[in-house]
Amino acid sequence: MRSFSFHSRRLLAIAGAIVVTLSSALSASASEEEADSVGASHAAKLCARQFEEAQRIDMESFRDFDAETFRAGHHPNAVTIFASGAVRSGIDAIMAALAGHFRDREAIWAWVEVYRVVDGCKSAFILYNATYDIPSIGFHQRTLTGVTYTYQRNKWLGIADQGTYLEAPTP
Repeated sequence: MRSFSFHSRRLLAIAGAIVVTLSSALSASASEEEADSVGASHAAKLCARQFEEAQRIDMESFRDFDAETFRAGHHPNAVTIFASGAVRSGIDAIMAALAGHFRDREAIWAWVEVYRVVDGCKSAFILYNATYDIPSIGFHQRTLTGVTYTYQRNKWLGIADQGTYLEAPTP
């Protein structure tokens, strides 16, 4: 009987140790999940702040005729669909199409944000009500312009841009 009691206590001690170990592991796992959730939330907030800066730089670099900064803020495989329907694929083709804008430095670009969505550190979309004027030739264009961004290597890059006329351009 004494050996039964000894074995019983030993089994209870082992079972208790297993319960404590499992309990600690489950608690640690729950804490890690909470930490991951908090970490993901923090990362999403950081990415949203980075996006705010990236989209501002994108718009301002175009407005201020800063071709280098504009190019750097776009994915090499970016696509632009102009309100006219012209399509340019790749940042080199886009920059070639916009060469006159950056060279002539006379257009007035203005925009108002209409809508925005940021999907964590993956992608973002922003919609602008925009005008593009060249006073010297009496040109005026008003568009709804949507820009899609992708997040790569800790940086937001414009990957797709599409304009839609809100009113016919005046030549």
